[in-house]
Amino acid sequence: MMSRYSRSYSSASTARTEFDRSSPLLTVFDLEQLLYTGKSTCNHADEVWPRLFLGDQDIASNRRELAKLGITHILNCSHSKFRGGAEYYEGMNITYEGIEAHDSPTFDMSVHFHPAAEFIHKALISGGKILVHCAVGVSRSATLVLAYLMIRENKTLVDAIKTVMNRRGIIPNRGFLRQLSVLDSTLHHRHMT
Repeated sequence: MMSRYSRSYSSASTARTEFDRSSPLLTVFDLEQLLYTGKSTCNHADEVWPRLFLGDQDIASNRRELAKLGITHILNCSHSKFRGGAEYYEGMNITYEGIEAHDSPTFDMSVHFHPAAEFIHKALISGGKILVHCAVGVSRSATLVLAYLMIRENKTLVDAIKTVMNRRGIIPNRGFLRQLSVLDSTLHHRHMT
């Protein structure tokens, strides 16, 4: 199933293709250049890590497709009290977690990095399959998947982005990129001490 989302843009001639790992904080420009050179299409759900799917609201609303994929856990990054939550998946043996996040550069997504990483980790170590989604599946949910890969799989931000972009085009907003960069710096510093 292909969604209508795709992007196209030209790379700046000054774009760097390799990133200096010794630099503690990558600039948003650096990160955007990396994002703009990767995969640019998305399905409704893409397996970006073993048993970890990144997707959109369409797949999250399709009970038949969720069953076909064998989804056991859902992390909804665009949860709203006005739309279906855990009750929508009643009778499906799906563990649901909702985060009411806004796709705004001023929204503090960092407070959800560790709790979301733990939810994803528990789903995966139990042998489950997890769908992490938001409305389109490229910013809010992608941000939390990147944070998981950094926190639990010990990837740098650049490696996490490359891992996800091998399977799905993503474009976290600038505020989220800044927050991920700070997380990267914090984790990198922790590993150095």
